[in-house]
This record gives sequence, C-alpha cells and structure tokens, in this order.
Amino acid sequence: MVMSVPSSSPPATAAPYVVEDCGDALQVLSDGTIVRSAPPPAPVPDDGRVQWKDAVYDAGRGLGLRMYRPRRRDVTDTGEEEEEKLPVLVYFHGGGFCVGSCSWPNTHAVCLRLAAELPSLVLSFDYRLAPEHRLPAAHEDAARALLWLRDQLIAPSSENAAWLAESADSRRVFVSGVSAGGSLAHHMAVQFGTAGLEPGANVVGYILLMPGLFSAEPTRSELDTPETAFLTQEMFDRFFRLGMPAGATRDHPLVNPFAPESPSLEAVCVGRMLVVAAERDFFRDRNVEYAERMKAMGKDVELVVFAGQEHGFFGMDPASDADRELVRVITRFVGRQGNGNSHEV
Repeated sequence: MVMSVPSSSPPATAAPYVVEDCGDALQVLSDGTIVRSAPPPAPVPDDGRVQWKDAVYDAGRGLGLRMYRPRRRDVTDTGEEEEEKLPVLVYFHGGGFCVGSCSWPNTHAVCLRLAAELPSLVLSFDYRLAPEHRLPAAHEDAARALLWLRDQLIAPSSENAAWLAESADSRRVFVSGVSAGGSLAHHMAVQFGTAGLEPGANVVGYILLMPGLFSAEPTRSELDTPETAFLTQEMFDRFFRLGMPAGATRDHPLVNPFAPESPSLEAVCVGRMLVVAAERDFFRDRNVEYAERMKAMGKDVELVVFAGQEHGFFGMDPASDADRELVRVITRFVGRQGNGNSHEV
C-alpha cells in the first residue's frame, strides 16, 4: 500500500497576471489588484499668459480641481490693475471613466489654452474612477463639483475659492467635457438644466466634445472603426466592462440618453449647447444623432463635425489646425447670440 505524505511546504501559487490591460495608465490583475501609473511627463506649452493653482472640492474623497485664469492686464487711471469678470468654463476630462486627471499633460494643455484664448476662468475637476468606483460615482462627483462652485460663488470659504470669486462672472457659467467628460456634461444638463445652479450661478450653456454616448444597436461609425484607431471597439468594450455597474447593458440610462428607462429630455431646458463630433470617431454617428434629436425637441443646439479627425483629438497636438479651429468654435459659442446650426470644419 502506497501512502502519500503531506508536504511541509505550502503549495505554489501562480503569480498575479494581467486580466484587463488599459496600457500604462491602468491594469487589473487576476487577484483584483489595480495598478495605476502616472502618464509620462510631456512638455506643455505655457507662455505665461495664464495663472493656475490646485484646490480641493471634496476633502473626504480626496477630489481636487485645477483652476486657471488669464493674468491681470487691465490697468486703471491710478495705475492699479482692474480685473475683468470672466465666463466660467467647467471642464471634465475624458478617459472612459477609468483613467485621466486634471493634472495629466494633455488636459492641462487644453485648459491653459482655453483660459488664455476665450478668455475664461477654467475649472478642471477630477472625479472618482472605475473600476474602484464604478458609475454612477463619476456622475455624483460631477454634481458635487457644480454645487461646490455654486457655494463658493455665494460665500467663498477658502483662499482658493476667493481667488475664483475675484475673476468669475457667475451669470456666465458653461459646463463642458470631452469623451466621458462630455457624457458627464450631458447628465449635468439633465440634472441641473431646469433650475441651474441658482442662486449662486447661472449655467448658460453646455459644451460636449465627442461625448461617450451609445446604445445597444451599433452604428455605422462603430462598425467601421479600424483596429488602428485611437478608440477601438476592443478598447471601448474594456472600459465598458470596468466602468459600468454590474449587469449593465449598453442601453443603461447612464450611457444612452434615449434609452427606454432614461429620463425624458423634452422638458429639460439646457440653455444653449455645442456638440462637437469627429468624422473618424467611434462615437461620430451617435454624437450627430444626439444633436439632431435634441434640436428636434426645440433645444438650442449647435453641431460641428471635424473632418478627418479621430476621437479625443483635442489636446493631442496643440499646434494643429484642428485644435486651433476648435478653440475658435468654442470661443464663438461662448460669446455668441442667437441660435446655433450644424456644419463641418
């Protein structure tokens, strides 16, 4: 009879391995470990026209923002500087709700440029990221960010908030975002569209840059997106798995504004809205459909489609013609009067 003798050493266990790979920014290991890396440092064009500083809007969750304003230039007859009140541009970064930050180089470069060239006071907010914090965590944080802005405009409670109140025209607030951040901007329009941020601030418009909106039915732009694109079907699927609540479908109200269970947009008064789409973007068809359906409801919506551009092109090359034109489009929108229209650039 042969008997096996228990080993005195513990059995070997396999080392954790990558099960979800979002590049250097985020990896999920087989044991549930989340590995995040800061993006490599990159030069950010900064000609000194803009002041910026970091602040905190939710200390309990460790959430901050980066604030930007043009340097003072107006001088009174007495030789003292007199600062003009500026429109406020709230900005939510992209990253599939899984990566990104207000401190990332491309986000920082975009906000420096918007602050200098609109000109405007830009507030770039961070929010909790998946998979540690699945949706609707980001939506809750975006709403909290807007309420923080309202409260600070009413009664500044810190040196940083006072710095904000010195420059902000509380009657001209715009809520913007790119990709996932553009989706957040839409949901803030739904949540605050009828009442806004009164009495502390007046939201007069929303700027959705290539917003991440979709549905269960694939569009032609989704089906035609090549594997070499900046945003591919595979990448989209990965972010969807990591970011959405368990069991969510692509018709979830958090991602499909026209899904059966989504709140009606008919009664939402959103002020004016700018929707920017990119011709070669995975989300192009859905962005165009969103703008057209909102206009059909009587909303003041301007749609601009950038020919030849891919998803998230803004900030990738600050010297490009596309970036320069997009800044001009946003500047016109912030300062315009009357109704918008649709066109391609």
